[in-house]
Amino acid sequence: MKIIDTKTGKRVGKEQKEINLKLKEEDPILRNASKQLDQDELSPMDPPDAYEMNTPEVEEKATYHPLIQQYMTEHESALQVVEEFEKAMQRFKEGGYRLDDSINDPLRKFFEFFENNLLDHNRREERQLFPLLHKRLIESGEHSESEKPTTAIDMMEDDHVKFIQLGALVFNMLGLAARLPDVNSRMFTYDVAYDNARELVETIKLHIYREDNVLFPLAHKLITFEEMSIMTS
Repeated sequence: MKIIDTKTGKRVGKEQKEINLKLKEEDPILRNASKQLDQDELSPMDPPDAYEMNTPEVEEKATYHPLIQQYMTEHESALQVVEEFEKAMQRFKEGGYRLDDSINDPLRKFFEFFENNLLDHNRREERQLFPLLHKRLIESGEHSESEKPTTAIDMMEDDHVKFIQLGALVFNMLGLAARLPDVNSRMFTYDVAYDNARELVETIKLHIYREDNVLFPLAHKLITFEEMSIMTS
């Protein structure tokens, strides 16, 4: 089933109303977009229920090419580190921004993982998988109707850039705050670091969710096993 009608730019398929309702229930972006203004805002530290739902028609990881399996396994490792970082930042704020080993160790582990593993993972996706998948998405009609068609790949690459920006901002704000002699300035800077850390955590979690449940299944359908093997080599 095509996600986007190439003429209208709208979602298409059987039982349109039913499908739209289902998508709103399963897609965290659509769920957030449909929220009423008077509802409580979802915190980035408390992701929507959609993260815990089983997305239909997603095949077992074992059926994917080893390249995709590797990406997904690396996602599992990343989520573990991100969740430890998330909990440590929460404790850090609740404790009045006082550092101890239980907070410092997860923060150090996160930034080391971010620099040495996560950025490398993103670069490999951009070099190996994204170019051909972007082409196949356009060929299959899964793109915008703009003058220069965009696909889900453009969104994923934008996320990769956002990771770098937010990660650098959080790291630098934490380092700066620790050196500020004025208490009010130090607390304000820690608050800025914490708020951006929340956004970074949510961005990474949602990015991984979309890749595992939308992008990789599309890659499995649109790219042959042989083509995947060429990417790996």
